[in-house]
Amino acid sequence: MYSLRRFCHVETLFNGTLLVGGRDQESTGFAWWAGNARLINLSGKLLGAHVAHAGLIVFWAGAMNLFEVAHFVPEKPMYEQGLILLPHLATLGYGVGPGGEVIDTFPYFVSGVLHLISSAVLGFGGVYHSLVGPETLEESFPFFGYVWKDKNKMTTILGIHLIVLGIGAWLLVWKALYFGGVYDTWAPGG
Repeated sequence: MYSLRRFCHVETLFNGTLLVGGRDQESTGFAWWAGNARLINLSGKLLGAHVAHAGLIVFWAGAMNLFEVAHFVPEKPMYEQGLILLPHLATLGYGVGPGGEVIDTFPYFVSGVLHLISSAVLGFGGVYHSLVGPETLEESFPFFGYVWKDKNKMTTILGIHLIVLGIGAWLLVWKALYFGGVYDTWAPGG
């Protein structure tokens, strides 16, 4: 079960005329397929890539949400329709009547549209930081600049991300406790 193909040199097709300065294999040490590794020393471009990626994720959520709203049949259970997003919105209590039945799909529509709008904002931000914005943030915005070997800055970046995620989690808890509750099929009357 030994194969020589596994150890063959891999040659990638590469058009030298499409190079963007400073992001080719010779200057970075990474090939095009190495992804974000090419942007290690370009904090502005790395930010653009991550913001654009977030925009794609949010776009999927909004588009899939609207797709499910368009194909939703109230007479059939959600699990028979193969829905993946609407049941989660229903557990948050949106559009659910007193008996646990979905009586209004407008909140689902609004959620989808808000996701599409925010994905457009993230997409434009990603394109801006990838193509127009500064390549490195250290000179223009020192707070957002970083050096990979600076442990304090790396943990600060991680900490800020965790704090923002924690605030989002507490907002969900606040919504469940004080603003509409959470639908529970095991609760009395649900």
